[in-house]
Amino acid sequence: MKNYLLLSAFAFCSVSAAATLTTENYIIEIERHCKEGSVTCDNVSYTGVSKMSGNSIELKGKTWHTHCADGVSPCRFLGYRFENGNVTYTVLESGVLRVVQGKGRVLIEETGAWSY
Repeated sequence: MKNYLLLSAFAFCSVSAAATLTTENYIIEIERHCKEGSVTCDNVSYTGVSKMSGNSIELKGKTWHTHCADGVSPCRFLGYRFENGNVTYTVLESGVLRVVQGKGRVLIEETGAWSY
């Protein structure tokens, strides 16, 4: 619950707020570039670095939420989504990094810890 509160607080931070997810093999920096108090943000940066190779990737994406009963309004914050061709990078508030190719081929799935 503590991590949820920290990440929820992060989700409503200033114009440019950053958090880092560290997993066994990757260091992922997430930076939001939206107004303070914005529930959703369509301008999020992802910088991922492989601990083994040192290779990095930079992506642009957005926040990801469940929908409320009306089917439109954002409700619970889930994390962030980034697209790179047919590969989707999902970084969950729970600390999971998931990289999926196409419609379901999981390339990476690791759990890590957030730092702010």
